[in-house]
Amino acid sequence: MKKQKGFTLIELLIVVAIIGIIAAIAIPSLLRARVSANESATIGDIRTVISAQAAYQSANGGWYAPTLVCLGTGIGCIPNYVVGNPTFVDPAISAGLAKSGYNRAFISGNVPIAINTNVTGVGSLASYAYVASPVGLGQTGVRGFGGDASGILCATGDGSQPVVVAGALTVGGAGAAACQVLQ
Repeated sequence: MKKQKGFTLIELLIVVAIIGIIAAIAIPSLLRARVSANESATIGDIRTVISAQAAYQSANGGWYAPTLVCLGTGIGCIPNYVVGNPTFVDPAISAGLAKSGYNRAFISGNVPIAINTNVTGVGSLASYAYVASPVGLGQTGVRGFGGDASGILCATGDGSQPVVVAGALTVGGAGAAACQVLQ
């Protein structure tokens, strides 16, 4: 009789157990990497909105856009802004939807008392804030983020949306919900 070649059941079970152990070690690292990537993308988008608002302010007589849609087109928001002129932000940001595992919100601030409607769009703002909080806390992100007209970018340690008063972030304070300035 010939001896059959192949693996025994015990050998196969050992290999499956080793693969299971490696997967148990690797999966949490992959989840942390996804959370980190989501947070980095959100921070980048907030910085993009801050930069876009600065460019919009320059083109709009010194005042900020009243909506993300205005940053996406400029048409109908800035007097004499025509089709074909460059936009201020990517359509994915100006849509204002959840992106990269974060819910985003544009919060209007103070409205200027008197504006020159020949160079400034009606509804322009003196301040604004753009904030984000994780769609699934611990799954898509662990911190909340925000940016405002001052150019400040801050994060909350508990994933909550930063507090905004009159279109400006409330920065500092103690506790996990406090918005701490990021460098």
